Amino acid sequence: MNTFDESVAAIIGKSGVFAVLNIQNAEDAVPAAKTLVNSGITAMELVMRTEAAPEALRRIVREVPDMLAGVGTLLAPQQVEQVEAIGASYGVSPGMNPTVMAKAQALSFPFAPGIATPSEIESAVQFGCRLLKLFPAVPLGGVSYLKAMDAAYRHLNLQYMPLGGLSEENMVSWLEMPQILAIGGSWIAPSQLIADRNWDEIARRADRAIAMRDQVRG
Repeated sequence: MNTFDESVAAIIGKSGVFAVLNIQNAEDAVPAAKTLVNSGITAMELVMRTEAAPEALRRIVREVPDMLAGVGTLLAPQQVEQVEAIGASYGVSPGMNPTVMAKAQALSFPFAPGIATPSEIESAVQFGCRLLKLFPAVPLGGVSYLKAMDAAYRHLNLQYMPLGGLSEENMVSWLEMPQILAIGGSWIAPSQLIADRNWDEIARRADRAIAMRDQVRG
C-alpha cells in the first residue's frame, strides 16, 4: 500500500518546487504563503521547530486554500496528531522513525519519511512508502549519491523529495532526474526575509525557481 495520497503527490509534483518555511511570527504566515502561491509555488513544508508553527499552519490552512500546507520536522507521534487535526495536507520528517510512521498510517495522513541510506529506504518500503524525503541531500553526495543508491530500487518506482543544501545554483540537476517528484529548500523564503517581511525578494526568488523549473520540465 502506498502511504502517500496520490492526489496530494500530484499537487506537489505539479509545483515541482516547494518552499521550506521557518516562521517565527504567526502574523507572517499568510503573507508568506500568498507570496509563494502568486509566483506559482503551491506546496510548502512548514517546519515545526518554533512556538509559532501551529498557529502559522492554522492560518495558512484557513486563509490560503491554494497552498498545499505540508509540515516538516515531525519527530513524535503527538506532532502528527496535532498537525493532522489542524488540517495539514501532508507531513515529512528528517529521518525514518517507525513510531511516527505508524501514527501517520493510523490516521491515513500522507507522510514521507526521511532517508539517507539503503537500510532506511528498506525500512520505509516495509511501511508501504513510495515517496521519500532525501535528507540532507547535498551533504550526502548530491545527485550522484542518489543515482547510485536508487539503482538497487528502481524496480520499485520510488520517488524522492530532496532537501538539505539545495539552491538556485544546483536545483536544475535535481529536477532533471525522473525519480524526483519535487525539490525543496529554504533558499526561496529564508527565515530572515520572512522576519523582515521582504515579500518582494521572496517573490523574486520564487519567480526564478519556477522559471528554472519550467526550463527543465516545461
